[in-house]
Amino acid sequence: MKRIGLKSVVLPNGETIGYREREGGEKHVLLVHGNMVSSKHWDLMFEQMDETYKLYAIDLRGQGISSYTCPIHSLKDFSEDVKQFVDMLGLKTFSLVGWSMGGGVCMQFAADYPDQVEKLVLLASVSTRGYPFYKVDERGQPILTERLRTKEEIARDPLRSVPITDAYRRKDKHFLRQLFNATMYVHNQPSPERYEVYLDEVLMQRNLLDVYHALNHFNISHFDNGLTKGTGEVDRIVAPTLVVWGEHDQVVTKSMQEEIVHDFGERAKFTILSNAGHSPFTDNLEELLQELQSFLS
Repeated sequence: MKRIGLKSVVLPNGETIGYREREGGEKHVLLVHGNMVSSKHWDLMFEQMDETYKLYAIDLRGQGISSYTCPIHSLKDFSEDVKQFVDMLGLKTFSLVGWSMGGGVCMQFAADYPDQVEKLVLLASVSTRGYPFYKVDERGQPILTERLRTKEEIARDPLRSVPITDAYRRKDKHFLRQLFNATMYVHNQPSPERYEVYLDEVLMQRNLLDVYHALNHFNISHFDNGLTKGTGEVDRIVAPTLVVWGEHDQVVTKSMQEEIVHDFGERAKFTILSNAGHSPFTDNLEELLQELQSFLS
């Protein structure tokens, strides 16, 4: 097995970014994680992906071991960190794989720096039109016609923000394990040893509400998402794109993937993984690697 190291680099903007690196061949692939996780959650990919690929996985600002000196306001803040990171490492061109929120970060990067992205993989990704946070009625059910608009409103969200931020404050692994079993690990769970490490990484996050706010406002499409007008930046993405979604995903919907495919047009290929949810590495790593490596080769 190739050696995997955890390193860090100080960016020109003053943030310290942690990252993992796996030795490999000439094809460079940068993996960008989502919300409530870190670069550690790519470990099965690092262990099993073909060694013709040299892999990098960053800890986004405020997650994992990365610093959080300056709060983020948009996914573009994350993608600009990615830009400074790849420049510091001297990576000129590479493929990008973005998981969940990381898909939005990678889309923004690919729109802003299209010449650097060879291929783009959106894995269980948020939509080109963001990830909505809705008001709830007196029964605690989301009102799908009414979006939360401010960070203060999101902070009072009884479905997600309040219980999760409280669990973070208490370092309540039991609550988080139940949450992940109901949302991310609905098909298979990580091994007990990995699960403990993953939960430790989850509790290192310092920017949950800022991320929620950024996801709620993200919109690079040509459509009004009910909160923000689309920027149309999706048109600047030229890299061949693979959209991968697990058929049992409880976090991002199939309709969100269809929005991505619609907005990308012929540049995107959509594939559905069987027996997989929001963590396809845990559920169906073999099929996932077949899809990724076929596309990236």
